[in-house]
Amino acid sequence: MSAQTPNNGPSESGTSEDSRSSADDKDIEFEPASATDDENTAAAGDSSLEQALNKLAEAEEDAQRAKDDLLRVKAEMQNLRRRTEQDVEKAHKYGQEKFSTELLAVMDNLERSLEAASDSEDEVVKSLHEGVDLTLKNFVDCFSKFNIETVDPLGEPFDPQLHQAMSIQENAETEPNTVIAVMQKGYTLHGRVIRPAMVVVSK
Repeated sequence: MSAQTPNNGPSESGTSEDSRSSADDKDIEFEPASATDDENTAAAGDSSLEQALNKLAEAEEDAQRAKDDLLRVKAEMQNLRRRTEQDVEKAHKYGQEKFSTELLAVMDNLERSLEAASDSEDEVVKSLHEGVDLTLKNFVDCFSKFNIETVDPLGEPFDPQLHQAMSIQENAETEPNTVIAVMQKGYTLHGRVIRPAMVVVSK
C-alpha cells in the first residue's frame, strides 16, 4: 500500500476564487472630466448663444424692415386718398366748366340786347327790355349759385392772370398800367379763369 503525499499548496479552485474576490474588492475610481472637456463644453455653449443672438438680431432687423414697409404703405395710401379726394373735389368744382363757358355767349348777347334797347322810347321795345333784364338777372343768380364770378376790372390795375390786354393807350388821367376800358367781361369758376377780361390798358 503506497503512501499518499499530502497537497499542502492551495488548490486551483481556491486560487481562482481568491483572485475574483480580490478583483471585486477593488474600488472603482471616478475619473473627473479633463480641462479640455470643460473648454469644449463652454465653447459649444458660447457658440449656441452667439447663434441665438445672431438670429435674434436678424429677427429684429426683419421686424424693423416690416415696420418701415408698413409705415411707407400707410403714407402712400394716405397720399393716394388725399389725391383722390382732391381729384373728386376738382371734378365737382370744374366739371361744369365747359358748359359754363358755352353759357357766357348767352350772357353776352343778353347784355348787348339790354344796351341796345336801353334808350328806346317804343313801348314794345321797353317791354322786351324788361323781359331781357329779368332773364339776365336770373342768369346772374344762377352763375352765383355755381360760383361763376364776373371779372369787370374797369379802373383797376392790369392783372395778366385775369385780364387780356387788347391795346395800350396814352391816358394822362390815370396811372400807367390801369384798365381804362373793358371790351368784354371775363369770368372765373371757383377762382379759375374760364375767360379773361378783354381790356384796354393805359401807359
